Amino acid sequence: MDGTLTLAVHDFNNIRKRLGIAEGKPILEAIDELAPEKATVLMQQLFDIEMEIAAKATQQPGAEELLEHLLKTNCKLGILTRNGVEIAAATLKAAGLNSYFDPETVLGRESCAPKPDPAGIQHLVSKWRADTGSTVMVGDYKFDLESGHTAGVHTVHLDVDSAQQWPELTTYRVASLAELKQLTHP
Repeated sequence: MDGTLTLAVHDFNNIRKRLGIAEGKPILEAIDELAPEKATVLMQQLFDIEMEIAAKATQQPGAEELLEHLLKTNCKLGILTRNGVEIAAATLKAAGLNSYFDPETVLGRESCAPKPDPAGIQHLVSKWRADTGSTVMVGDYKFDLESGHTAGVHTVHLDVDSAQQWPELTTYRVASLAELKQLTHP
């Protein structure tokens, strides 16, 4: 969602700094290693930070056009995010994309093990009674691609700036959602 359907604005180094987490360490995993009382405090702080960011969410160029196209071609849509479900809902609403998703298919960190774990994708594939060969995970970061790769689905790396690439985890690489829409034409 963040960095895929919405413009990437998270400054993860700043978030780590605000939470007192070492640079470069994945935030959820770092919090998970803490004593429960400290973890609870940091999770609330993280929630507050993420809600600030969610309120400012804006669409990635081509997001609505892609979602409209996918729905017209009878694709099922879901969100798998390392954010909480409430944060995901606030992000989608702020970006004007909430009407495209059934709340039951918006999975956050409290719904299943967070990416890169494949549990969320596996849950959606099962819910939709889909097969992995016709399922696609689209994301802008390694965790998205790892979760899709491990779940055995096709992966699309939305690589808007060519800053990082993971070819071993990527089925297709696109530079924009418009390019992804072109790939989906029957």
